[in-house]
Amino acid sequence: MKLKSRIAVFFLIILALFASMGMTITGILKDINLGLDLQGGFEVLYEVQPLKEGGHVTEEDVKATKDAIERRINVLGVSEPSINIEGKNRIRVQLAGVKNQNQAREVLSNQANLTFRDYNDQLLLNGKDLKQGGAKAGFDEQNKPMVTLTLKDADKFAKITSKLSQRPSPENIMVIWLDYQKGDSYIKEAQKEKPAYASAATVDQTLNTTDVQITGNFTVQETKDLAGILNAGALPAKLVEVYSTSVGAQFGDDALKATVFASIIGVAAIFIFMLAVYRLPGLIADITLTVFTFIVLWIFEMIHAVLTLPGIAALVLGIGMAVDANILMYERIKEELRVGKSSKVAFKAGSKSSFTAIFDANITTLLAAAVLFHFGTSNVRGFATTLIISVIVTFVTAIWGTRILLGLLVNSGYLDNRPWLFGVNNKRIHKLSEGIDTLDLKTKFDRFDFVHSRNKFFTLSAVLILAGMIILGIFKLNLGVDFTSGSRVEVQTNQTLTSQEVEKTVIRDGYSPKDISIAGEKSETAVLRFTDNFSKDQVKDFKAQMQKEYGEDIQIAVSTVSSTVGKELAKNAIYALLIAALGIIIYVAVRFEWRMGVGTIVSLLHDVFFMVAIFSLFRIEVDITFIAAVLTIVGYSINDTIVTFDRIRENLHRSGIIKNKEDLANIVNKSLRQTLGRSVNTVVTVLVVVIALMFFGASAIQTFSLALLIGLVTGVYSSIYIAAQVWYVLKVRQMKKQKGKLDVGKKERKWGSDDPVV
Repeated sequence: MKLKSRIAVFFLIILALFASMGMTITGILKDINLGLDLQGGFEVLYEVQPLKEGGHVTEEDVKATKDAIERRINVLGVSEPSINIEGKNRIRVQLAGVKNQNQAREVLSNQANLTFRDYNDQLLLNGKDLKQGGAKAGFDEQNKPMVTLTLKDADKFAKITSKLSQRPSPENIMVIWLDYQKGDSYIKEAQKEKPAYASAATVDQTLNTTDVQITGNFTVQETKDLAGILNAGALPAKLVEVYSTSVGAQFGDDALKATVFASIIGVAAIFIFMLAVYRLPGLIADITLTVFTFIVLWIFEMIHAVLTLPGIAALVLGIGMAVDANILMYERIKEELRVGKSSKVAFKAGSKSSFTAIFDANITTLLAAAVLFHFGTSNVRGFATTLIISVIVTFVTAIWGTRILLGLLVNSGYLDNRPWLFGVNNKRIHKLSEGIDTLDLKTKFDRFDFVHSRNKFFTLSAVLILAGMIILGIFKLNLGVDFTSGSRVEVQTNQTLTSQEVEKTVIRDGYSPKDISIAGEKSETAVLRFTDNFSKDQVKDFKAQMQKEYGEDIQIAVSTVSSTVGKELAKNAIYALLIAALGIIIYVAVRFEWRMGVGTIVSLLHDVFFMVAIFSLFRIEVDITFIAAVLTIVGYSINDTIVTFDRIRENLHRSGIIKNKEDLANIVNKSLRQTLGRSVNTVVTVLVVVIALMFFGASAIQTFSLALLIGLVTGVYSSIYIAAQVWYVLKVRQMKKQKGKLDVGKKERKWGSDDPVV
């Protein structure tokens, strides 16, 4: 009964898990905050500058400006805005879901300095004379939109108007200005097609009142906005856009649907693969992966995090990494079964021996994600946040959860003498009496001699690196606006486009694109890059011209980056790569040995360089998501390397004394053969996801997915033919210095003596 009860507990746990997920998932998905790239909206980074020349901005000025922006956003009615101070003098505003982006930008950055001036530009009244909440939208006698103001002091207004009424025409004019600048002329402004918020009236009598009207060429919405920002108050400092990006609502919705569809395809393929290769443990993995996805989304909802497009990619990638943890454990269990051990003993031994590799591999990924979060911008931070959460949840589900569920089945006794349920062929099982150790098992890759072929692959890599350097020297990188400054515009239409046609259109409208590329299955999308960073008025004008040319249903996404921000992004990207690499080297050196740290960093530089060279050769645009991909590969590629080094370390412990370099070569070869199957299976599962994202996901993450694809392939290659071989060469040199034998029994054990054991 005790054995049967474990089966009952297993099914009760599964039932409870899926029942709780089924009852809550709808609410969780509904409450998750989507980024502007998934629901439309815009993001702008302001630099706070002093109102007067020669002045300086204090910390209090920046905080007061942030408060003023928050009050203005209330006018827009945006439900969940994000307003954050960055550095000493910058404010980042994200408004996801805002429908009228042009209106939002006007309301946010309008200085709202209200002044009353005479004909000679002398100041008469300012915004401080306006009663709090005294601005209202209304209509005049001709039923035209206007704004009414209520002043604090009627007597003060009476004295001013009394003096003006005594002046000859036209000196008896009183002009009401918004955002007045010295040198402005009301007559000049009034002649514009869309004059500034200013109106003028001839004063021919004393006005003993607190009521004032602002009339002009207003729309109803403009009067509402004007009244709102006047009530919110003037900005205490000047706002200058240094970075902005806008995404249409339909763009965001299309991106969400495409990426979710690609994710479903990728995850479904992983589930099928795990079932086919690992059978019953594969089924357990599929269950825990489902729970993994649910927990990650639940955490997002709990902490009110914003899910972005790269964030979804990170979630799917996290599923691939959780699979990696399962594969490591299952391969170890299969090895124990093949030497004749029972399912209970094999499960216990395999779980214990696989933990160190899983732990080290995930910690290095966590280091890369943390660096990415610190140095990244909004979307990249969304990716890093998801990746960090995914790594943490992996320990809960893929390690702890999998062991509980699989342990219940194994300890029930029903899996005894059924190794085929673990994906083990009965013909490959040795009898326990034969005394075969797991490290002595034959593999499918025994015919490969990796160590003695190292010079061929060293030469191949050297030739490819040299070719890559030549390519980089000739073509250089095709840097996007994130790093070079300027504007990037993506135009999506319902018709087939050509670059010549689009170029003629934009040139006719007064714009000069740096380059134009056409994308989409039906060539319906045009991507244009400009060397100038568009102002808010230029963005508004460009959108209007494109809608006039291609119809109102056109979708436009615009990103602008100033030269200052572009340089900062490039500098931060380099810092992120250097710090991540340094952190990983230190960790590997501490957990293993400094020579393994050297091999690891050489292989990482090898992988990163090939990604850069391929992007240069094929002129693929390098944007900020490319850095996210590079750092992900830095963390993920090292998984293979760490698993390999972990097995080398284990084989060294068993050997004790290495007599010559051939003994060392045999250990390296054996370790690579034993881990190659795991590496192939892991990469296949992640590649399936990445390829699905490339072909079915949104265009915004295709560059990211391509970089991951290149990095994953080169990562497997470098862990086998670069990292392990570099370590072998360095270890042989150590043996020569010691003149012969190398006693690694105790010393090598010290490298991993503090490994956590479960």
